[in-house]
Amino acid sequence: MHCQWEELPLQVRREVRSRCGAIREVGYPSAGINSDFAATLHGTDQIVFCKGTRTGSRKAWMHHNEAEVNPWLPRLAPRLHWRIETDGWLLLGFEHAPGRHPDLSPGSADLDTVAAAVSVLSEELNPCPPVRVARLAEHWRQLLAWHRLAANPPDDLSPWIRSNLEHFVRWESRNLDLIDGDSLLHTDLHPLNILIGGQARVIDWAWARKGAAWVDAAFLVLRLIEAGHEPHQAERWAEQIPAWRDASDSAVTAFAVTVAGVWEHMRRTNPKPHSARLVEVAVAWAQHRLGDEMPTVA
Repeated sequence: MHCQWEELPLQVRREVRSRCGAIREVGYPSAGINSDFAATLHGTDQIVFCKGTRTGSRKAWMHHNEAEVNPWLPRLAPRLHWRIETDGWLLLGFEHAPGRHPDLSPGSADLDTVAAAVSVLSEELNPCPPVRVARLAEHWRQLLAWHRLAANPPDDLSPWIRSNLEHFVRWESRNLDLIDGDSLLHTDLHPLNILIGGQARVIDWAWARKGAAWVDAAFLVLRLIEAGHEPHQAERWAEQIPAWRDASDSAVTAFAVTVAGVWEHMRRTNPKPHSARLVEVAVAWAQHRLGDEMPTVA
């Protein structure tokens, strides 16, 4: 549950006011789960989107990570104006970026705008700027989701997944090298992290990682499928992104299979209201990528 502005410690609010002036209005977002406080603060001197967490929270590393990468990001990402650490809180104040979240459904006028933004990110963030950031491949290497699921298969796994677990384990092992690279990635691209206001702005870089330049396009392929595209339609959309065209078929297949395992594991260990739908989407893409390579079990 998010903290309200009035519930922040007095010293924290004083520090914010020293940068923004008197706070005349506070607007709270309708979504977002990775911050203990998030709001648009309308100050007499500055309007910012402010988010933060208690310094002892497990979420604090994400805010530190975002603060470290922000100076290196293209202008498509709102600028970080200030960082406050005081009285047990870490708060980040970002440039206010008005806009609406994109519609990723088939035929949407937003699709080309989003593709253009992803193309800019993959070009300007390759190679990775000189900022210390973890590798996505190493993060997934530590998880090895399909290996964990295969070691102790849950009773309610779908028949198709259960019968092909060993195959998924092999693809997951291949994926760890195929997704590696020297680009700075967002790794959490979905409509709530994109704002359309003339151009697309990409927000919330808390999960920034290093990897292959095409990976962010791959994450959006999943979101297009979620929005109603058939897998082959979503992949065709991605072809307008140069970095995607550089990815090998085996690399994309390995990514699709591995992310299905990651999301299946997360659905069981840290379930969210949308978890089941994301697994359904990821499995649909994996089935499309594998085609006749594996038997389909009813």
